[in-house]
Amino acid sequence: MTELDWPEILLRLGTATLAGSAIGLNRDLQGKPIGLKTLGIVGLSTAAVVLLAVEFAEPGRINDAASRVIQGILTGIGFLGAGVIVHESRGLRVSGLTSAACTFLAACLGIICGTGQWRIVGIALALAFVLLTVGRRIERWLHRALGGKEDPHRPEGSANTAHREGG
Repeated sequence: MTELDWPEILLRLGTATLAGSAIGLNRDLQGKPIGLKTLGIVGLSTAAVVLLAVEFAEPGRINDAASRVIQGILTGIGFLGAGVIVHESRGLRVSGLTSAACTFLAACLGIICGTGQWRIVGIALALAFVLLTVGRRIERWLHRALGGKEDPHRPEGSANTAHREGG
């Protein structure tokens, strides 16, 4: 059994909470249905469960039980993510996919924080913020540059349709 000290537990749980909350803040600022509190709790809860599994693992390695805990978390988090995905009855529009992906990311970051792999957390968080801040612009530019038929982020018709219809 591995015995983590209080500062290490605080570091792992605190970092997981902050990482999830940072992603959630981005979602809040974008007016999305899932935000700082929810994703902070996702990060915290997944890190807490992984820490519990790590505490019972052999020193220096994650055992089979910890692996099953991580698999269970990732399966279960899919249900939470699915709750933010909405299929609009008009047309073939689906919304909430990025928020669902952010829920999954917050869970993954919580798992990684629970195992204490700080470089992975830092790089994953940095890449996530690049995608969340400039991803849509890059996506639109590539769509136009590669000859896409219509803007994938706008409903068919006018660019103002979403505003007129309350979308």
